[in-house]
Amino acid sequence: MSNRIAVGDVKVDEDLYHLVADEIAPGTGVDSDVFWESFGEIVRDLAPLNQELLDRRDDLQSRIDAWHVDRKGEPIDPTEYRSFLTEIGYLQSEPDHFEVTTTDVDAEIAELAGPQLVVPVDNARYAMNAANARWGSLYDALYGTDVISEDGGAEKSGGYNPVRGQRVVDAAHAFLDSALPLAGATYGEVTEYRVAGGQLEIQVASKTVSLVDLSGLVGYKGSPLEPTAILLRHNGLHAEIQIDANHPIGKSHPAGVKDVLLESAVTTIQDCEDSVAAVDGADKVRVYRNWNGIMKGTLETVFQKDGKETERRLNPDRIYSAPDGSRLALPGRSTLLVRNVGIHMYTDAVMVDDKEAPEGFLDAMVTVLAAMHDLNGKGPILNSRAGSVYIVKPKMHGPAEVAATVALFERVEKALGLDRNVIKIGIMDEERRTTVNLKAAVFEARERIIFINTGFLDRTGDEIHTSMEAGPMLPKLEIKGHKFMSAYEDWNVDIGLEVALPGRGQIGKGMWAMPDLMKAMVDTKAGHPQSGATCAWVPSPTAATLHSMHYHHVNVADR
Repeated sequence: MSNRIAVGDVKVDEDLYHLVADEIAPGTGVDSDVFWESFGEIVRDLAPLNQELLDRRDDLQSRIDAWHVDRKGEPIDPTEYRSFLTEIGYLQSEPDHFEVTTTDVDAEIAELAGPQLVVPVDNARYAMNAANARWGSLYDALYGTDVISEDGGAEKSGGYNPVRGQRVVDAAHAFLDSALPLAGATYGEVTEYRVAGGQLEIQVASKTVSLVDLSGLVGYKGSPLEPTAILLRHNGLHAEIQIDANHPIGKSHPAGVKDVLLESAVTTIQDCEDSVAAVDGADKVRVYRNWNGIMKGTLETVFQKDGKETERRLNPDRIYSAPDGSRLALPGRSTLLVRNVGIHMYTDAVMVDDKEAPEGFLDAMVTVLAAMHDLNGKGPILNSRAGSVYIVKPKMHGPAEVAATVALFERVEKALGLDRNVIKIGIMDEERRTTVNLKAAVFEARERIIFINTGFLDRTGDEIHTSMEAGPMLPKLEIKGHKFMSAYEDWNVDIGLEVALPGRGQIGKGMWAMPDLMKAMVDTKAGHPQSGATCAWVPSPTAATLHSMHYHHVNVADR
């Protein structure tokens, strides 16, 4: 066990103490010792409630277990079961109609529909790649995955394969033809792009054509008559056609197009929970240091690639000329949320009155303190232009646990001198007691909610755990196709729409957990925008680029 530094009755892992004192607190206006004193007060005041909520979970589960044991071998009567769940307080009454009132939410969360990347924040390189995954190469995403078949000489192994390359270009043309069609031509026929009079002129053989939707042109790079990039927009998302006739790919294209960039991971969750194992002081230092570096805009990584040392840092904003010649700046990075751990986790990284502290309390205090660098706006880049901190809170069981998290965030705001509701909350709809009481859970967070999200594995796991004494469960693949799953997914969207979440937050769908099976992902995730979801989780920047095409095919707001 590492050494500890005492701040009153709060004993902090030595490395964690110095991280906060030397790297995170400076520049925030918060004294590090006052920070730990405030943390101790929050733990003393709120930790008893945290334990009561965990005890309540156990009590409800024991009652449900006993109910099923008493009826072993008998068919479940839905009316009787519902009455029982209501009687024990598992099912709660639904609040009267209300609408969420969250304010100061960035457009990427409130308005844009697109992929959401989830990444472990304990790995600096992965965290950096994810933050930079706002823009991705469609050519690379198609060429390097199984979305493009390897049949007929289109193998992706070895050096560049021109047969595969042509299939990639053809697929990119087909995407553009669908999302941003030309009047009387296809992208494969284009020989020249130019901007004249604020409009995009496209040369096809001996004729000049335009976009069907003239408003699709929003910018360009280079000179208007010889642009190096054409920036288009559809359903709020951008696509950049990159032009360089001297490039190895561009010189084989009739218009010199070397790549198509798509706006991809519009938002990213930097994860302190499921995708990492971070509990003790050393773990937490690694997680918090990376998050702090991102919030300051200073995180850099150096790694070996192809035998060479490569340095990577956060991307700057992207600068274009608007059609009228004025300057246009777009974010070069994904808008970031941070996922804290659930209320059931405790850590010995900080001891308060010689007891382990709730780990979620520590996550909230430290991740928000680090985010104050972003709120202060003094770094080289910004994450939240609206002035908010976005925390995704997992594994909450029902409205009372949501209310307790809201109370925690209020205390963190007070301790750090922040305005009320600066901290926003994303509710993971992944536990059964949250699903069946979702509207009541959202009501508890109605002033700061920015997110509800479904998840197959956690939600099904909790369903199985809750009903273990009821008898055997279906195999996993059969559960995916069962009406239980479609009801759960539809219910989540229905509640999100009923409380007017779109325009203030996201309605999300869960992770694709097989990063090598991208064709299957593309086929499956096509249904997420169709379902009314404004975002869905992807496991990699490449997956984000591929999934972004779905949000061009479907206008989620109309849907």
